[in-house]
Amino acid sequence: MNKTLLILFSFLLLSCHLKSQNNIVVKEPEKHQEITKTKLTGNQIVSELEKLNFFNLTEKKDLKETKAEFKKSYDELNFFEGKMKGESLIFTDNRFYFIDAETLFEGGGLIQYLKTVKKSFDKLNLKLEISDEFNNQTEKHWTHTIKLNGKEYIAYDGDFGDKDWGISYVNFIEMLNEQLKTQKSNEKFYPISSGNDGRMVLLTKEQFEFVKTNYPIDQEHPKEINEWKSGYGL
Repeated sequence: MNKTLLILFSFLLLSCHLKSQNNIVVKEPEKHQEITKTKLTGNQIVSELEKLNFFNLTEKKDLKETKAEFKKSYDELNFFEGKMKGESLIFTDNRFYFIDAETLFEGGGLIQYLKTVKKSFDKLNLKLEISDEFNNQTEKHWTHTIKLNGKEYIAYDGDFGDKDWGISYVNFIEMLNEQLKTQKSNEKFYPISSGNDGRMVLLTKEQFEFVKTNYPIDQEHPKEINEWKSGYGL
């Protein structure tokens, strides 16, 4: 009799244990709460850009109007761009540059734009000596090279095709960026747009990340050169 009771008691204990196992509530993983980012004001944008030394290439006489334009562009358009001098296509900040890719590709355009961006190199106390431009053109092929600070760069070397302007634009930015890196600058040029309305901007990595965080990531704002090349199949 005692043996029978012991067996029944053991069975009841096992049943209770299995029941308790089946009744365990599995806690669902906590959902990550989305962090709502507070949008800065135009004044805050200008203040943060100033902390990042964005305006260190701007002439003192242009500083007030330049900052006001960045504030206005952000507040009214959520757009990253500064002020131009009068009716010209030259920006007062000495960081933004208009680059007409057609002009850049054609004869004389490369030297013209190299001389234009030299101002930024000068303000950064960096060298940009331009020499030994070379052209060799046939009906189908063009080889175009230039020396910057004694090093030869390819402006264009290939058969003519649909991507000529884009190739020369990318080569132009990459030769400038290599010279910046060689001279241990933490600045580099980022493409924004191309074609006849090409634009690029000179930024540090920190400035670029700030722009990516606070402005739209679209076709009207700076991109890494490799991302740009991939997007245009270059």
